[in-house]
Amino acid sequence: MFEPSRLSPRVKNLVASAVYKARQWVSDVSDIRAGDTRARRFKAFGQSSRIAYPPGDVYGEPLIRIGDHTLIGTHVTLAVGMPGEQFESGDAIIDIGDRCSLGRGTAIVARKQVVIEDDVMIAPHVYITDHSHSYADVRYPIWQQWPTAAPVRIGAGTWLATNVIVLPGTTIGRNVTVAGGSVVRGDIPDFSVIAGAPAKVVRRYVDGKGWDPPLPPDAAAAATWWLDKPEG
Repeated sequence: MFEPSRLSPRVKNLVASAVYKARQWVSDVSDIRAGDTRARRFKAFGQSSRIAYPPGDVYGEPLIRIGDHTLIGTHVTLAVGMPGEQFESGDAIIDIGDRCSLGRGTAIVARKQVVIEDDVMIAPHVYITDHSHSYADVRYPIWQQWPTAAPVRIGAGTWLATNVIVLPGTTIGRNVTVAGGSVVRGDIPDFSVIAGAPAKVVRRYVDGKGWDPPLPPDAAAAATWWLDKPEG
């Protein structure tokens, strides 16, 4: 068997460069962009939006809307119901806004409706669902009981860090920071920071008062340094 270690450094670098370029070419050709045949399967697929290659499991495209300038990373699952399941509603069941970013390995699984508003940033390996197994009838195994469902909404400008789980019936407000590993359920107020399992508010912006508890001085300065940077 041929061993790459036998290549000279020069040849190895040339081969590695060619392999990298070929891989990048495959990725660029195989991703999904507005105007592609695969993009036309979706209810809407915005301009300058992209689903990176390789994608995750994607089905129910006629009930998925993707806004403009939105990037969906590799191995992201977008699933409406189960394969072959029929829905009466013509509305988007997964509705993703403009200028959003979904990190690799994220999964959105919906049967009722999941709305992600504009400018939402989602880190890798986040799980969002609007339904869950029912366990109410103890006569039957849980897998035989019909799921319960409640819509989910994630407000504009929000950030979900790595490994967050968003459960059915959750409404997250605007500009909310969700700490990594949090399990979120219920109503979350605008301009807050939440953490934990279950997630709770650990910091919130209050009109006329500012952040409660206050931000460290260096954090406040870092938040706006690029806004104050002189042009040129």
